Amino acid sequence: MNTSNANATAAPATGGECEVSVVMPCLNEADTVAVCVAKAVECLRRLGVDGEVLVADNGSTDGSRDLARAAGARVVPVEARGYGAALMGGIAAARGRFVIMADADDSYDLSDLAKFIEALRNGCDLVQGCRLPWGGGTVMPGAMPFLHRWWGNPMFTIMAQWMFHSPVSDIYCGFRGFRRDWQQRLEQRCTGMEFATEMLIKGSLTGAKIVQVPITLHPDGRKAHAPHLKTFRDGWRTLRFFLLCSPRWLFLQPGLVLMILGAVGYGLALPGVRIGPATFDVHTLLVASLTILCGFQAAMFAVIIKTFAVSEGVLPPDWRMARFFKVATLERGLAIAGVALALGAVLIGTAVLRWHDVGYGRLDYPSTMRLVIPGVTLFALGFQTVLGGFFVSMLGMSRR
Repeated sequence: MNTSNANATAAPATGGECEVSVVMPCLNEADTVAVCVAKAVECLRRLGVDGEVLVADNGSTDGSRDLARAAGARVVPVEARGYGAALMGGIAAARGRFVIMADADDSYDLSDLAKFIEALRNGCDLVQGCRLPWGGGTVMPGAMPFLHRWWGNPMFTIMAQWMFHSPVSDIYCGFRGFRRDWQQRLEQRCTGMEFATEMLIKGSLTGAKIVQVPITLHPDGRKAHAPHLKTFRDGWRTLRFFLLCSPRWLFLQPGLVLMILGAVGYGLALPGVRIGPATFDVHTLLVASLTILCGFQAAMFAVIIKTFAVSEGVLPPDWRMARFFKVATLERGLAIAGVALALGAVLIGTAVLRWHDVGYGRLDYPSTMRLVIPGVTLFALGFQTVLGGFFVSMLGMSRR
């Protein structure tokens, strides 16, 4: 996830405010940009909307800027590279109260602008286009690659619905409208293709009013170069962003599962339970301890990541975290850690005394390890809690 400040390189909005800004990111789109601009200008004129068409150019060298201006667009150069960077620069320079973003590849039917404007006028924060049939949209033959249509897009859409309660059926669609002041409050960071999914995730997490409207996707009109979207590279970046935005799924829940499995292992190994031919002895105890330590570290990391993300504005505030920190204060964490450290030291010390009793010779392995392994585990958990508690407290200082 690239998070450079794209807005710093964009021209600020000037002139009087209008109702709608149609913003198109552009990088060497000479084949189609003039057609897209002309369609958008004509649609705004036909609807009688006070608006503008703005092309956020990301360093074109094929004459796209001149073609866009000739077709009626205001061109804003954005130096920071990337799909998201271009859009952030264009949105920052937009004059419209509403912004409708669309690609400059002639794949979207810009006569659908009316649907977005109507929904925005009715009070929606974000109006998402849906190209896919199960959301009412239409994909014309040859308009969407097979993997994108039947695997990538549906998979990420379902993940977004499951992980972030997103209400849309086509998370990747780049044809969408939103209130400009609402988008600016999101403080988006992603400068790549993740920009579109970041907007939906943050909007869903903050309770924005989101609706979707059906649209038609046409084949890409560009001939000079292939699409900028790279299936596996951008798919991985989207998955990575999803996981970073949900430490609960990436760290907390796997960590809790590991700790539960470790506790079950302890319940079997400490008394030496035998089930059929299998005897659960100190080797099981050692593996169970490893499982508990890994699970605890994952859960602690979930708290650290979430605290950092909220304090830095990457994720919105979470009431569950606020409630957690009211209970899990640094002082209580240190007290619990102190108990774990003390118990661990007692168990290890008891094993040392047994060693002393036999003249520092050989010990009864199964008996002694039932003291040493839990002792080491408790001591490690206490030590991790001390370090993690101070670190989380420091990260959370900006929240206070």
